[in-house]
Amino acid sequence: MHTASIRLPAVQSRSLNWMPILAGLILMAVLYWAMPGQTLILTRVAILAIFVMSLDLVTGYAGLPTLGHAALYGVGAYAAGLCAMHFTADPLVGLLLAALVGGLVALVSGAFLVRYQGLTFLMLTIAVAQILQNLASKMQSVTGGDDGLSGFMVGPIFGYFEFDMFGVTGYWYSAIVLLLCYVFLRRVMRSPFGLACQGIRENRDRMQANGTQIYPYLLKLYVLSGLIAGLAGGLSAQITQVVGLDSLGFNLSAEALVMLVLGGLGNLWGAIIGTALFMGIHHFASSANPFHWLFVIGVLLMVVVFLPRGFVVRVLQRAFAPFVTMFRRRA
Repeated sequence: MHTASIRLPAVQSRSLNWMPILAGLILMAVLYWAMPGQTLILTRVAILAIFVMSLDLVTGYAGLPTLGHAALYGVGAYAAGLCAMHFTADPLVGLLLAALVGGLVALVSGAFLVRYQGLTFLMLTIAVAQILQNLASKMQSVTGGDDGLSGFMVGPIFGYFEFDMFGVTGYWYSAIVLLLCYVFLRRVMRSPFGLACQGIRENRDRMQANGTQIYPYLLKLYVLSGLIAGLAGGLSAQITQVVGLDSLGFNLSAEALVMLVLGGLGNLWGAIIGTALFMGIHHFASSANPFHWLFVIGVLLMVVVFLPRGFVVRVLQRAFAPFVTMFRRRA
């Protein structure tokens, strides 16, 4: 019987590649100085890019489609908000708690979910998100119900960098966390663990025949996705200092999936680029025409359906390939 081959990139060396870090820092500085009045939208893009990267782990690398990923984002947001209200205003402690809660919810739900795939997995993730959103609405004494959480204060980062009304601290905070998450996930997904997860996506039966235990790999990946999604939710809660039921809503999950498809599945850069492109179009279309901007978003969704996989990333790679080659030669 002929079995389809699995094409995966070679395992990378363990030495840290500083180029993505350097390029990320330069890009953050350029965006900050080029768009001084847009720090709030840039911060929103950074937070959602982290969330979309977490979705990419499940849908892009493992091949498990989900429309309930906002559940992991939302519990992280509520965890960070409740931490600031009742325990400590330290943002780093709140961010760590948000990631842990997101990972814990992913562990509990994923222990059941990752046994399935395809449409069954998709519908079950929606059900989990709906259950959590309903619980958040009913537990008014804890979550604030339909009004959500508000009025909590987040302390300065490291005791020095206070969150300001212009969003400068929030921008650098979220952008640096995005960069760290990208470098970490890039390293993980190029490790033997990440390559095994991609192999499961490409040909589950062949990987299982080779002796690979499918369930533990997918569960670990789902928990990692929950950690990153919870981190993104915690960032959103700390910077906006508001947490609502929409953080657990279906719309957020659907928009994140559109951003991921727009940039390309199974590519962390694609998750970031797709988020930036979608949010940029969303922002400028709503500013140009507040009454008909949804028409532009609708057209964008139709275009996404017919675009080849990873189209945007491939175009950018070809455009910037000469500059990257020149930079590497000089380095």
